[in-house]
Formats: sequence, C-alpha cells, structure tokens
Amino acid sequence: MTIDTILRSIVAVRASIPDDAFTANALGTSREGSGVVIRDNGLVLTIGYLITEAEEVWLTDHNGRVVPAHALAYDQESGFGLVQALAPLGLPAVAFGDAARAMAGDPVVLADGIGQAVRARIVTKQEFAGYWEYLLDEAIFTAPAHPSWGGAALIGQDGRLLGIGSLRLQMSRAGEIADINMVVPIDLLPPILDDLLTRGQVAKPPRPWLGAFSAESNGEVVVMSVAEGSPAAEAGLRQGDIISDVRDGEVDGLADFYRKLWQNPAGAEIPLRVVRDGRETWLRVKSADRNSFLKKPQLQ
Repeated sequence: MTIDTILRSIVAVRASIPDDAFTANALGTSREGSGVVIRDNGLVLTIGYLITEAEEVWLTDHNGRVVPAHALAYDQESGFGLVQALAPLGLPAVAFGDAARAMAGDPVVLADGIGQAVRARIVTKQEFAGYWEYLLDEAIFTAPAHPSWGGAALIGQDGRLLGIGSLRLQMSRAGEIADINMVVPIDLLPPILDDLLTRGQVAKPPRPWLGAFSAESNGEVVVMSVAEGSPAAEAGLRQGDIISDVRDGEVDGLADFYRKLWQNPAGAEIPLRVVRDGRETWLRVKSADRNSFLKKPQLQ
C-alpha cells in the first residue's frame, strides 16, 4: 500500500452520547476524532473515549461519504475502541506494525480522518500514568504534535500501523516546552482483539475502579476531583487529599498507586491512608467495575 492509500483508510469518527450518560459531563455528548480501518469488512480501530456510551456513531471517508457505524467495544486497560461500519466502506485494511521495535528518533506520520498528516518523530517510549486510573507500561510519544490527535493513526516508515493517538501533552526538553502526542501502541491490540470482537470485552476479571482523578506532585498522589456517584465519592475522598498508602503498602507515585490498587479484584473494599489538611486518616473505598457505570452500546 502506498502512503496515499493508507491515508484513505483513515476515517473521521463522530459519536453522539446521551445527556444522562456517566461520561457526558467529562467527555461531552458530541465527540469527534478519527479511526483506521483494520479489517476489510469495515472494522475500525479508534481511541475508546470517542465512543464510550455512544448511541450513534458515524464514519466519514476522505470523499465525504458518511456511513453509520456501531460502537462495538471499548477496552479500559489499553484505551482502544472498536467500531463496525454498518455499510460497506470499500477501504483496505491497514496492516499492523511492530511497536516494540520502533525506536526514539524513528520518522513516523500521524494522520487523522480529515486529511491532515503530520510528519513527526518518536521522541521517547516510556511509562504513562493517566489521571483517570489508566496506565501504559510503554506509551509512544511523538513530536511535533498533531492538532487533531484523538484516534489518529501512527504510521511507520514501512506503512504499517504503530498505534492510535490518545492525548496532546507538553514536554520540557533543554529548558524549552514542546507539544507532543501520546500514542497507544498497536501491540496491545492483537492479544485482546478476538475477545473484543466476540464478547465486547476482554475475558478476564475487571480491574477495581475508584473514580478518583489524581495527579502526581513530587512523588505524591494528589486527588484533583472525584466522579459524582463513584466509589471514591461515596467513601468521602475529596479534592486535595494525598493518598499515601494502599492497604499496608506505601504509595510511590501515580503508577505505583494504580499497580497496588489493581492487585485487588473489582468490588473489593480497599483501605486507603489519606493525608488531609496535614492529618492522616483511613478511608475504606468499596471499589467497582468501571464498566458497570457506563451505558452499553445499542446496535443501530
């Protein structure tokens, strides 16, 4: 496939979410981004937050043709989302690359579904901990940043798919601030793809979820906010709380907090030592399966 052919297999994704959806306030009810065709039958890979709780999904190709689609699956751990076109797209599938072999300095293209392609380079591959209880062992970071990164396709020199765009961040290098994109590596998809297609989720127990949005500050985990109606809110966790321990283990940064949290099953009561206004207290949070709070996709 030529680069032009590959770029045509990247489509625009538009999703409508009900006003009463759990993620409506945080992510909005009208979401737009991109996706890439990964099977000739119109299966499209995107970033999951675009289609979470979607009641309608539409795909638009580079010729402006609009096709209805179904939100097939969203994997909380990787962040990937799958969309199935409900009419023929007539676009070839983009082959998967090997993200593990991609190196810092490699030239790449990050392309969206409306014709914008940014020639970039991989600046680093490293662990990424997101404030929404999300962790990647080795995310891909590219620069310069793409202005429409959500669901954009990261294409390697060999024309194969290396990952899906997730975030736009800032990085400080040599005293200068640069905009970069965080990309979810494609290597996370093959081990779970069959499960997502047949079950709509991965065939393993869900991780416990608290509903705390947290940031790391000088190695400390600081709660920025809690989701309304979430386990964290029910337990009394508050903005400004510092989470210092999970059970009997001291927390060393955001990634370590998540790893300690996820040693428990979803639904477990998890003791947290919290520093609030300079005083220590223990909270017992009855964790949950995050998916139980979300509206399930409805076939159109």
